[in-house]
Amino acid sequence: MKCLIYVPLLIGILVHQASAQRVQMAWQSVERVSRSTPTLQVVVNPPLRRSSPVHDRAFEELRKLGADYVRYVPWLPYPKFGVAELEPPTAEKTFWDFSVIDPITIDFLNATKGHPVVLNFSTIPAWMFKTEKPVAYPEDPNQVTWNYTQGTQLRDHSNKELADYYRRLVSWYVKGGFVDELGKRHESGHHFKIDYWEVLNEPDLEHHTTPEQYTERYDAIVSAIRTVAPETKFVGISVAYPSKEPGMFEYFLNPKNHAPGIPLDMISYHFYAAPDASETPDVQQYTFFDQADGFLNTVRYVEEIRKRLSPLTHTATNEIGSISADDTMQSKPEHVTKPIPDSYWNLSGATYAYLFGQLASLGIEVIGESQLMGYPTQFPSVSMLDWNSGAPNARFRVLELLKRNFSPGVKLVRTQVEDAEIYGLGFISQDGSHKLLLVNKRDKDVDVRLPQQASQVQFVDQTTKGNSPGEQALHSDTYRLRGLGVAVISF
Repeated sequence: MKCLIYVPLLIGILVHQASAQRVQMAWQSVERVSRSTPTLQVVVNPPLRRSSPVHDRAFEELRKLGADYVRYVPWLPYPKFGVAELEPPTAEKTFWDFSVIDPITIDFLNATKGHPVVLNFSTIPAWMFKTEKPVAYPEDPNQVTWNYTQGTQLRDHSNKELADYYRRLVSWYVKGGFVDELGKRHESGHHFKIDYWEVLNEPDLEHHTTPEQYTERYDAIVSAIRTVAPETKFVGISVAYPSKEPGMFEYFLNPKNHAPGIPLDMISYHFYAAPDASETPDVQQYTFFDQADGFLNTVRYVEEIRKRLSPLTHTATNEIGSISADDTMQSKPEHVTKPIPDSYWNLSGATYAYLFGQLASLGIEVIGESQLMGYPTQFPSVSMLDWNSGAPNARFRVLELLKRNFSPGVKLVRTQVEDAEIYGLGFISQDGSHKLLLVNKRDKDVDVRLPQQASQVQFVDQTTKGNSPGEQALHSDTYRLRGLGVAVISF
């Protein structure tokens, strides 16, 4: 009688094991020692102001995360947050004003204290460009505008006016102040260290900058900043659509196109998964990962260009995220942001985890998720925090999970996964412990057969949502990876 009871149980176990997707790691086959750092970008917007109810929580979450190379970008939709001289100087007066800019910038620098950062005050004062009429900007710092970056030609073809602006801007933060165009000293009292300065943002979109124009402006800005911050390193290119801009990489990365002595420390470029408006969540899970694979093909081509022209230059993919079709309509006056399902945050987080593993395997140094805070009118679908409470969502928690387990120096080993809908990357931590990153590309649970018994799993999935990554003892050679889940398994 006991045999009759145990036979169905045994058959069930065998069927379960047979249906589980097998993962194999060759621990002795190290394919690369990782140079990659998981991080994020902080784009300045009203919820990060000190008067905002979510300000304290947002900066506390950033501080607790403790990430290196966080990118800080006061960006074009809010000119008063990012442009320190909104009007051109006259013979009698200048218009330098950091009263709106300073509080968020100082809070960012304090929250990231002890970690290298990347600053990018990306928006050039509009008056420096030739335009048919002066470019208006909102009096209210919190009011969004999408037409501030007009014109393609600077009024000063020598780039000196542009370079002097950035020299004074950086001097404000590193040298305690600066002397303005009329010889007047402006005191800040700030003596921060700026590890990296990224020169402009998405020049392929902003002012439709050509490779030649961008390289000239980069050289001028870098030369000027080095007079006040000689230890600062620089990031260049920062294009939105790298697959469409081969000429930018070919031209910029060729040292012959730069002035003598100009450093090419690092380049950057971006990727966002972007579904069509007609796509349901069931379809989006395919779109996100298909587009991610397309981006990886672009990365491989860019890497070949970089290795050929400037092999010592590092790379940052410092805006990785997803943008809903609804967000593309946000500039319309009648637009109302649609609710975002919880599963979206998990899908976006899983896409970042997948790209992190793949980019680490390609040797990319900085892999940044975008962005700490978004909200209605400023790409809410890109946010890593809830704009109403400041609490993390699953995208933030995936980054937290990766940062907890990955840092430069981990050894990436040869890994094979039977099912293409599951991504796996085995790695050996600096302390010698063996681990496995798993990403479920689909919104369905999958049983994964491990090559040996595991001891622990850390995970972010639709059960944890925006809570801290889950942890549990495993003591098994099988793990059920939840739909759109990200897990790190220890052996």
